[in-house]
Amino acid sequence: MMRLASILYSLISTTLAGSFIVVSLVAGFTTLQPILVAAVAGFLLALPVSWAVAYRLYGNA
Repeated sequence: MMRLASILYSLISTTLAGSFIVVSLVAGFTTLQPILVAAVAGFLLALPVSWAVAYRLYGNA
């Protein structure tokens, strides 16, 4: 299940980080710090999300 979670993390983290960056830019935060915070938040939030998705896909739910 760990391998599936790591593969899912590579997809989910880039999607969430990109979405958070777009949201921060639309909200008017155009300096470096808010964009980096949004990217890091997306990468960190992707850890439990990818683990939960892998858990559900693997059939342990």
